[in-house]
Amino acid sequence: MLRFAEEMILLLLDDTSGNFSHIPSWSMDYALAGGVLMDLALENRIDTDLERLILIDGTPTGDSLLDPALADISADVAAGGERDARYWVEREAERAEATREECLRRLVASGILEERQNRTLWVFKSQHYPVVDPTQEREVRRRIMDVLLSEDIPDPRDIVIIGLADATGIFKNMLSTKELERVADRIEQVRRLDLIGQAMTQAIRDIEVSIATAVQPHLY
Repeated sequence: MLRFAEEMILLLLDDTSGNFSHIPSWSMDYALAGGVLMDLALENRIDTDLERLILIDGTPTGDSLLDPALADISADVAAGGERDARYWVEREAERAEATREECLRRLVASGILEERQNRTLWVFKSQHYPVVDPTQEREVRRRIMDVLLSEDIPDPRDIVIIGLADATGIFKNMLSTKELERVADRIEQVRRLDLIGQAMTQAIRDIEVSIATAVQPHLY
């Protein structure tokens, strides 16, 4: 089973070109950070309420995507730290580049993506990651749409991925304006089904609003 950060990478990649969707870089950073923290929650390593993030078990998971964050949280708690979800989303977003590279490495190693390099006159230009095996990506999208187009109670994993996709604006790339309007109420309903999902996605939303507010005056 893929980790949330890997699923977010698949949602953000164009199948054919292998390039990432045109979203603000901070959206990707927070999507990956939130994915790591959500996986730690589902592994029963952390919990959260609207006030603070709580360490339940500092035992390493054995997963290279999750354990750096878990070690960071454990060390902070041991030093007497008591932080909220927003703090840890921002902290883990600082590690987003390493998280992204690890996700891509794993997806290539598992045969889902292929790594290609664009070169001009043998000078390295850029890397891109077209989908080789679309099974996993289609499964993620199918799970999301099955939830959004039904009234069924979703699986906890589906609640998380929908909350992350909504908080970071990924649905704008996945759905047309009319489709997004059609499922907006359902997205909001699903987001409210899980407390840790609420705390984490609200933290991401708050951070992005703060960034957008700071950047906006410089666009004119």
